[in-house]
Amino acid sequence: MNAEEADAPRAVIVISSHVARGSVGNRAAVFALETLGYPVWAVPTVILPWHPGHGRATRIVPETEQFAALMKDLERAPWLGEVAGVLSGYLGNAEQADAVASLVAAVRERNPRATYICDPVMGDAGGLYVAEPLARALRDVLMPIADIATPNRYELEWMAGAKLDDMRSVIAAAGEAGPATMLVTSAPAMMAGGTGNLLLTQSAALLAEHRIIERPPNGLGDLTAAVFLARLLDGQPAAKALQSTTAAVYEILARTAKRGGDELQLETDAQSLSHPMAMVQLRHLLHPGRDRRA
Repeated sequence: MNAEEADAPRAVIVISSHVARGSVGNRAAVFALETLGYPVWAVPTVILPWHPGHGRATRIVPETEQFAALMKDLERAPWLGEVAGVLSGYLGNAEQADAVASLVAAVRERNPRATYICDPVMGDAGGLYVAEPLARALRDVLMPIADIATPNRYELEWMAGAKLDDMRSVIAAAGEAGPATMLVTSAPAMMAGGTGNLLLTQSAALLAEHRIIERPPNGLGDLTAAVFLARLLDGQPAAKALQSTTAAVYEILARTAKRGGDELQLETDAQSLSHPMAMVQLRHLLHPGRDRRA
């Protein structure tokens, strides 16, 4: 590593939920990024004892003014030039979106090459699990300024206002969603009994797919966004970043499921983050831009 590489920005600001027990939100993203060599500034949007899916949980959300003040402190931090990326996930309320957007603007002013990934955490196959004003803030405030967004298919359905039951409809909705690069998780797969991650860029449509594991633990979306960001910051091209991210997350999921774990066991399977061995099928799909030119 030369001096210029050593001085290059490497820190990532991760803005998401914090749980005392489990591997979701910041707990998943921070572990993954730091394991892969990226220092993290972790900002909790809400504090919980565990993921609410495990049962009723106390929810502590910072007061709006206090949260905004903390974010302003980060904007003025003398170390802001260290930041190479921002990842936002689960928010505690709609008002937090404006503070996130302001921080992203400040990071870009210091480092125009910084990457902002928005993981618009709002729902799943059962529908929205956040208040609709928060879902609208994610869609209208943060998605438009993101370099990359990582919704699951059901979140993309809500933003598109339509069911997305096939690959053509998912690709079309992703192309209209805002960011130039979209990584859609839980996408339809071409292999029987499978699921996929669809990556749509301005020049490519790629699908990485693997078999479905029933009743997976929470945190897969948080982990996917963090690992994908790390791969891009490492300089990996889109196809390699998608395939290696999908392989790492799937491998950790499969090993956790085999042990019967109710949370992703990242500390046990840390090696899978950097050197996954799982086989993932990568498909190159017809890009909608090429379809329009045909």
